[in-house]
Amino acid sequence: MALQDIKDRIRSAEEKAGRAAGSTQLIAVSKVQPNERVQAILEQGHRVFGENRVQEAAGKWPAFREEFEGIDLHLIGPLQTNKARQAMELAQSIHTLDRPKLAKTFARLAQEMGACPDLYIQVNTGEEPQKAGVLPADADAFVAEAVAMDLPVRGLMCIPPVGEKAAKHFALLGEIAARNGLTGLSMGMSGDFETAVALGATHVRVGSAIFGDRVPPAG
Repeated sequence: MALQDIKDRIRSAEEKAGRAAGSTQLIAVSKVQPNERVQAILEQGHRVFGENRVQEAAGKWPAFREEFEGIDLHLIGPLQTNKARQAMELAQSIHTLDRPKLAKTFARLAQEMGACPDLYIQVNTGEEPQKAGVLPADADAFVAEAVAMDLPVRGLMCIPPVGEKAAKHFALLGEIAARNGLTGLSMGMSGDFETAVALGATHVRVGSAIFGDRVPPAG
């Protein structure tokens, strides 16, 4: 069973790193996965899932919530400000706070709605021009700005560059989080989650290793 195998590997990585069992949460990334695959994981008792797109999440999770209690949905893809309200209504956590305009939108909506999901600031640790995220040099100032807006910033998130060793990016994210008093580290995917656990990840985002290869929509 793929799900149990991943959970066992996470526990083993925690043990090797001297971390408490259960200190790393597994986010099952269900983007572009058929509903029957998602349902199969729900039926195995898993409740923490990740989606990239608000539109896809909105078409999938309200129905699942009617059938399964305790679903904890994390949005892990780039977020347009015009989708912020819908994202806040759908998700318990958003991992891609990456710019002041989005922070201000969250702050305004949180006042209106009386609540806000847990937020993770995305850091572009590889300083890649095509990738979203705050640059490492700007991260401290942006954390302070978001916290000053009374936003519930729980931690940081990163996606290391393809072809580079992930460990140095995970270590950098950990350093930025530590000096800003943040405990959440959303880092590590199917190919490198054990390294992330060793370096303090509180959330790992695993998709294809649990569900199998993605199935793009027809058309």
